[in-house]
Formats: sequence, C-alpha cells, structure tokens
Amino acid sequence: MATTSQKQLKIFCNTEYDTLHKVILCEPKNMEIKEVINETQKQYEKENIDSELATNQHREFIKALENQGIEVIFIPPSKKFPEQVFTRDIGFTIGSDLFVAEMANDIRLGEERVLKDLLKEKSIPFLDLTEGNIEGGDVIINKNTVFIGISSRTNSKAIEQMKKLLPNYEIVPIPFDEKYLHLDCVFNIISSNEALYFPRAFDSETIKFLKTRFELIEVSEDEQFTLGTNVLSIGNKRVFSLPINKNVNRKLQELGYNVMEVDISEIIKSGGSFRCCTLPVLRAGQ
Repeated sequence: MATTSQKQLKIFCNTEYDTLHKVILCEPKNMEIKEVINETQKQYEKENIDSELATNQHREFIKALENQGIEVIFIPPSKKFPEQVFTRDIGFTIGSDLFVAEMANDIRLGEERVLKDLLKEKSIPFLDLTEGNIEGGDVIINKNTVFIGISSRTNSKAIEQMKKLLPNYEIVPIPFDEKYLHLDCVFNIISSNEALYFPRAFDSETIKFLKTRFELIEVSEDEQFTLGTNVLSIGNKRVFSLPINKNVNRKLQELGYNVMEVDISEIIKSGGSFRCCTLPVLRAGQ
C-alpha cells in the first residue's frame, strides 16, 4: 500500500450524485480496438475507432464539464494504452481515500502506473490495491454503502481487501452477467433513492434486493447497448447522457433531471461512456 503526502490536494467522494468539483480524464488520442476485450467491441472490431473524431467529441465533453464549473485534471495519453480514456476503471474515490485499481486485462496493465505518477505530481494521496483484481467500473458508492460488481474484472479476493480497508462502510457484492463488462454498464445510482438498471443482467434475487434500496429506472436492451445506464451525475440533478438514448433521457427529464446531452458516440464503441470516462476526486457532501 503506497501513499503520497506533502501539500495534499483535498479529495472526497461519498456518492455518485453530489456536486462534482474535480475529476480526472484522459484524451482518447490513441484510442483503438487492438484486441477485443468486451461485447461492444465485437460489434465494431472491423470498423474500429476514429481516434480523431473520438478526441474531438471528448473535447466537447471537457468543455461541457468546465462550463459547469468542474476542474478537469488530465492523465497524459500514451500510445501504449488504447483504453486509457476510461479513467474510472483505473481508480475510484471513496470518502477521503483514492484507490488505484488492480487491472484485470493485459492490454490495460500499466495504466495504473501513469495514474500513480500523476497523483504523486499533484500531491494527491492514494491507496494502491494489490490483492486480487478490481476495476472502478464495478465500484459504486452511496454514502456508507459501497456496491461492488462481481465480474470478469473484479474478483472476491479484491472485495475482501476492500472490506478490510473500509471497516466503516457496508460492502455489498453484486453478481451480474459478466458479458456486460462492468457493473456501471447495467446499474448506476443517480440520487439517494433512484438508480438506472438493465434487468436482464441480474438474477431475480439481486433485483429484489436492489428494489429495497432504490426506485429502479429500467433501461431497454437497445439503450443498454448504447450505455444508457452509464450516465455521469454532477450534482443538483444534472446528468450527462448520450443524445441517442432518447428513452432514458425522457424518463430522467420526467423525474426532474436536467439532462445534458453530449455526443461521445465514437468513444462508446470501445464499451464505455460518461461514467467510464471520468474519475471523480472531489464532490460536495462532506
């Protein structure tokens, strides 16, 4: 376990929906499907990804974040790492701790070293997870509860480590169909009592449990494929979502959300959307 000290930048996140102040991103300048590592990429393997278009779309997203008063911290993109845009997977913040993940897929190994270098440069303290595999797309926090997806990228050994590191939190493992990659591709908390979900990814017992905690907003199969659950909440019922996910956006608007539509359709060809592309380090709520 490693930490940094010196003049420490404040970090804090205890929900997925409190006001976002600081976030880590990485431009997709080197984005491409080098080898298929998820179901979405299978559909776009031959077409692949236009990295210039992806970068231009990503810059529009950056502008939209900054227009909302959010400070964006950048990881330097490397030609070694075609999936580096998905910063959420390589780290996650719970309370006052920023965890650096242990990546499960070979093509993404090494991304965590680049993140650690950035955190040291910015004097941001972090905890280095080394037991088992865990990726931030499987970690979703709601105050004193942390939901962790059991997936091909996150295993039980890592969940046991999180229980030891976070004794004051309720750690809730969530099983789901592994073909959907990460938990946030099929489930996402957007307020203290509301969450988006794709029901076919879960067994009946898991759905029954989730309904005891949240009002569940169903996402269709078509809009799950275009990552309708993978919105980014930035506080005060403001949510970034893809224009193509019309039903999700309509449902959110009917519930009083301000849905900010930004087109990152080139990026989602690799299997991640707004939540995947953002690593929050400071939200309000402390």
